Amino acid sequence: QVQLVESGGGLVHPGGSLRLSCAASGSFFSINTMGWYRQTPGKQRELVAGITRGGITDYKDSVKGRFTASRDNAKNTITLQMDSLKPEDTGVYSCNAQILQRDGWRDYWGQGTQVTVSS
Repeated sequence: QVQLVESGGGLVHPGGSLRLSCAASGSFFSINTMGWYRQTPGKQRELVAGITRGGITDYKDSVKGRFTASRDNAKNTITLQMDSLKPEDTGVYSCNAQILQRDGWRDYWGQGTQVTVSS
């Protein structure tokens, strides 16, 4: 059983910072790409930041220069540092990981954590 457990999130004023973390646990061989997705009411879930096992990152245009994704392959974790937060960054952030198990690669998701940017 693989689990992605998220931490961080909460309420912050515009211009503030938050740090999200996600740790994968369970039985698996390897993790490929990890990422953070955001869900807001009435919209499809969208990729905010992704990072490959080799550390190559990809960001949604609106967060470039403000968000930084990093990972620790030894600890099976991904972190998203969010700075200069804006109200439009509000949403439920979910961690995603492509995980290799005995029967092949599968996508796993965390439970989601609420980020609210408001004055």
